[in-house]
Amino acid sequence: MSRQQSQSPQLNRLFQADNQPTSRLLHQLALQTLQSRDLKDFLNVATAEMRALLNADRTIVCRVESDASGRAISESNSSQEISVLGQTVLPPNLIQTYLTRCQQEPAQAIDNVSNDELSGEFRTWCDRWQVQANLAVPLWLGSPHPKEKSVGEFANPHHAKSLPPIWGFLLVQHCQTPHGWQSDEISMVEQVATQVAIGIQQIELHQQLQQLSSNLEQQVRQQTTELRQALTFEAMLKRITDKVRDSLDASQILQTAVEELALGLDASCCNAALYDLGRGTSTICYEYAASIPASQGRVAQMASSRELYAQLLQGECFQFCSVFPNPVRGRVAMLACPIVDDKGVLGDLWLVNQKNYLFSDLEIRVVQQVANQCAIAIRQAWLYQAAQTQVKELEKLNRLKDEFLSTVSHELRTPMSNIKMATQLLKFAPNPEKQRSYLGILEAECSREIDLINDLLDLQRLEMEAYPINSEALDLQDWVPELVQPFYSRTQEREQALSVDLADNLPVMTVDKSGLERILAELINNACKYTQVGGQILVNANQIMPMRQDGSLAQPAIAFIIRNTGEIPAEELPHIFEKFYRVPNADPWKQGGTGLGLALVQRLAGQLGGNIQAVSEDGWTTFTVQLPLEPETSEAAA
Repeated sequence: MSRQQSQSPQLNRLFQADNQPTSRLLHQLALQTLQSRDLKDFLNVATAEMRALLNADRTIVCRVESDASGRAISESNSSQEISVLGQTVLPPNLIQTYLTRCQQEPAQAIDNVSNDELSGEFRTWCDRWQVQANLAVPLWLGSPHPKEKSVGEFANPHHAKSLPPIWGFLLVQHCQTPHGWQSDEISMVEQVATQVAIGIQQIELHQQLQQLSSNLEQQVRQQTTELRQALTFEAMLKRITDKVRDSLDASQILQTAVEELALGLDASCCNAALYDLGRGTSTICYEYAASIPASQGRVAQMASSRELYAQLLQGECFQFCSVFPNPVRGRVAMLACPIVDDKGVLGDLWLVNQKNYLFSDLEIRVVQQVANQCAIAIRQAWLYQAAQTQVKELEKLNRLKDEFLSTVSHELRTPMSNIKMATQLLKFAPNPEKQRSYLGILEAECSREIDLINDLLDLQRLEMEAYPINSEALDLQDWVPELVQPFYSRTQEREQALSVDLADNLPVMTVDKSGLERILAELINNACKYTQVGGQILVNANQIMPMRQDGSLAQPAIAFIIRNTGEIPAEELPHIFEKFYRVPNADPWKQGGTGLGLALVQRLAGQLGGNIQAVSEDGWTTFTVQLPLEPETSEAAA
């Protein structure tokens, strides 16, 4: 129902002296927002102060749950009224009715339940909770309320997606007698609802950041523990032998072993090889030859000497004489010993001597001992290299954590500072024009805050492969121009030329519509953002037949190409898909941003079964997104 134009005597007293009670309550809620990190405490203060200020019987903050019902999470009431705390106080269809009415008037006031023309469901609701008069104001996460939008915008589903999400409702109720709601009362409740919504956003955002920080710190602690264990294990292994304990280079270890064996056993030749079991090869890493040509670096196929390598892979040491002369070495006696530890065979040691030479048991045991020492030392060297890699990864993780916290803190603090400033200025706005200006600032900064949070959450869902995909048939010939249409006004203001060129007879595409819309909108927005005055922006789409890595044809795909004049420096191009990365000094329109857009686009393209590539040359920057014409099944992917 419409607001009353007159003020009650009680409200005249309340709003004397520059609306001191209201200002005091708003100020108290603002301070509570900054000081409190507990949502329950914050809402309890709001409901208690609101009930006392309006002398109401009951004030409630209810939250819209996942099933679209409203549950009371904070309540203040007089002792004789029944408590609704924790109860479902608003059924889903009643919330939908409220939202429909909010399109015309955000605050919904019922003066007298018995006199108002109410639906049967609403009257039942009022009887159940003993409500005689009710005032409901929505708590929007974003702009305070959508009343500035036209009814036509709400009727259009494309516009409906841009509405700020509803968090819940602030309810003020009289339970004993009807109550005529005055315009000043309604205005005051709306102001308090706006401050409560801001407080909810800040507290929930702080809790999310605390959780993200805690998760990152836990990962760092876990990997640091693993690194310390690896280094301790490595230090233990380094003490095993005198000859190789100071070396963490596998090549140096093998060189030391080969030279000592060749000289100590007076062998004609000694070499050490490492295996690549995946490829079935043995590569000689180091060889010491006294009187015959060396073959260092030679790669042998295990399959060509299957019987020999079968014994070595079983950990057996053996010697034999060549039956047929080697073209280079002639007929020789050879001893083969595997380099093996408890985890498997790493390679082998070969000793070559005169054709009639017989390696003694003592020599064989010495070679086996050296081979065991080599296995331990090589494994130690590999562990050290892995540990060094872990150190670098931990350093990178720690740096990314610091950069993440620094960037997010800055991006969150800046709009919150502007929100605080605009809120303070709004209290003393001298005229409606100033009020609209400050409300515009509040709306823009709240949207900026919500966009950052949504980008962070979407990015986390994409990295965890938990992003919801809902495929549907999409006619690109009609849909792409409709998507591009809103960008024409921006490009005209900036004297940029925007054109769309779609291939003839583009087939219907089965794809997640919202995901594809986000990819293309982000790329076109980027093109507008980084194109100078007088530049060009081209949007193309055509059907292609991509190739798989094995050379076979993959299923048909659609290539979306967004080009704009202007180049990204070659040294910056490899980093553009990194989180929070922004090309330095490349924003002619000073729009700013978080650096999450392209990271989201890349991961979202992968989630949709496609990919994205960026090329910048000859005065143009080109982004190409390839997506399958239909979602690829597991059988097709195989």
